[in-house]
Amino acid sequence: MSRERIPFSVDDISALAKAVRGNLPDAEATPGHVEMLNILARAAGCRNFQHFRANAKAQARLDAPAAPAAPPQPVDYARLRRLLRHFDADGRLVRWPSKWSEQQVILWLLWSRLPARQIMTEKMVNACLEAGHTFGDAALLRRMLCDGGLLARTPDCREYRRVEVRPEATGRELIRRLGRPGEAGETPR
Repeated sequence: MSRERIPFSVDDISALAKAVRGNLPDAEATPGHVEMLNILARAAGCRNFQHFRANAKAQARLDAPAAPAAPPQPVDYARLRRLLRHFDADGRLVRWPSKWSEQQVILWLLWSRLPARQIMTEKMVNACLEAGHTFGDAALLRRMLCDGGLLARTPDCREYRRVEVRPEATGRELIRRLGRPGEAGETPR
């Protein structure tokens, strides 16, 4: 079993000596290992050795260099072009794709059209979804958003709330190009 090494330093060695000496007369016998660790930890300004060790670990995590950021995920423009065929010139969804991989990206667009950080009723969610599609099945879209983890609802389905997460790269690009219904304008197909 290897021991973890915890650095020990104090600003004033004289204060350390006084603190250790001050704790020794209280002991009936020579302090044991754990008791000595606690005495030294208190001399360093901690409550006990557990507190001292937790402080050392927290400081090491804070001092460690930040993990390098993941490289940005590239946009799949060929996939985006296929997805754009499911929308009309006004940015409304005209048909629900059969492929799950396409559905997932389109869900990001529908998600972006829901108000953030707001509790909504089923009627409010349906109104937002109805404005963004032409095939008349808001229940399917609402269910898909809930099943996909992008929309949370209470067990009695009275309250809905958009789940705040960052869309994947192709989803972000679809949102950027189509925005809200009626704002889309010309989209490259």
